[in-house]
Amino acid sequence: MGAKSSKNNNDTSMSGKAFNGLGRLIKLLPTGTVFAFQFLNPILTDNGRCETRLNKDLTVALLVTCAFSCVFSTFTDSYTGSDGRRHCGIVTTKGIWPAPASDGVYMNAYRLRSGDFVHALFALLVFAVLALLDNNTVHCFYPKFETEQKLLLQVLPPVIGAISGGVFVMFPNDRHGIGYPASPDNNVTVGGSSQKI
Repeated sequence: MGAKSSKNNNDTSMSGKAFNGLGRLIKLLPTGTVFAFQFLNPILTDNGRCETRLNKDLTVALLVTCAFSCVFSTFTDSYTGSDGRRHCGIVTTKGIWPAPASDGVYMNAYRLRSGDFVHALFALLVFAVLALLDNNTVHCFYPKFETEQKLLLQVLPPVIGAISGGVFVMFPNDRHGIGYPASPDNNVTVGGSSQKI
């Protein structure tokens, strides 16, 4: 009976780890930006026809704005201040900027890390693959590509997604930045000051 109970606990912890990994993956992928892009792209490209120069210019502006959003969001974080409210800011080498109501919060724990750049790169890569290989984008900017490189259009998105997902799961990021759902801080009070664990 003990071996069966141990196996059930092991299965539960494995499924818990899988769900935690999936949750981190969903949090780190640029889902909101991709949704905004997929909503606006058919409108701006006129369903891939791009009959006017304005269609192409607006689509390029959308691509650049969404790409910036993917990168920028990985350099944001939030914390609960001494006033009990949630505060968001941009991570810097010294902590979050701006940092109002941060008395008792160890702001150095929120400083910029090298992993932030890795996550920004892979978030941008995922968005670029999804956006540049979108049917409307392909029809608008490089219509011959669809017939000549059909296999690449089918294979590249899942491969990049799997690689990026693996990186995000193996190297988790505990940031709860702007645009991400609020989650509890890991701030604990140690000797009158709060530290992130």
